[in-house]
Amino acid sequence: MKKLKEISTLPPEQASKRESKDYLTVFHKQLFELQNVFYADGRFGLLIILQGMDTSGKDGTIRHVMTCMNPMGIRVQSFKKPTEEEDKHDFLWRIYPHIPAKSMIEVFNRSYYEDIIIPKINNSLTKDKLKHRCFFINQLEQHLVQNNIHVLKFYLHISQDEQKKRINNRLTKPHKRWKYSIEDVKAAKNWDAYTDAYDHILDNCNEIPWHIVPADKRWYRNYTVAKIMTEYLEQLNLKYPNPQNI
Repeated sequence: MKKLKEISTLPPEQASKRESKDYLTVFHKQLFELQNVFYADGRFGLLIILQGMDTSGKDGTIRHVMTCMNPMGIRVQSFKKPTEEEDKHDFLWRIYPHIPAKSMIEVFNRSYYEDIIIPKINNSLTKDKLKHRCFFINQLEQHLVQNNIHVLKFYLHISQDEQKKRINNRLTKPHKRWKYSIEDVKAAKNWDAYTDAYDHILDNCNEIPWHIVPADKRWYRNYTVAKIMTEYLEQLNLKYPNPQNI
């Protein structure tokens, strides 16, 4: 796989902002209908993983792509620094309760991949232990698929310059200031280390493929994620069950 620095964070030249927004409206309608039949069909669950640098737009993707869905059938779970209780268990312990049931869609805003990224940056785990975590994650995702829990993984790919602009916006715009954290600045200073950690994940945890989404332009990010989700759900050949007692 190409390194992240070799992959553009911008839309293709032929991409149209107006057309992408028009298509997003269409995708919203399709996703609403597809989620309805997905829930009724009952054969599958769907886990959606959103990863990316700070400010890459994970919250925005959820807001602009997925809020068209019925909240009865979709849940969002955010994974931050493990709590004291979570640290007493294996690194996947906190994940298990949030694996989606059949008929449900679960969105992970960050995920178990943080438990590779942060230790790799901090050098708190040996190479062998990082390798084991990658192996175990691959096994977990394959296990989920074997049990009809599908997995869609998105890496929201922004540039270092765009990240700097967005961090500055958090300081200067009142409606975004609440999201500002000094940790954002620290992470931005470690851009190369984070990039290396994500390259490691993309290279070693890819048995379920990653979708690398150019995310410098929010309109293209939203369009791309919605398109991939729509096409993925369509290919499941979902069906409404036959009514009973008729």
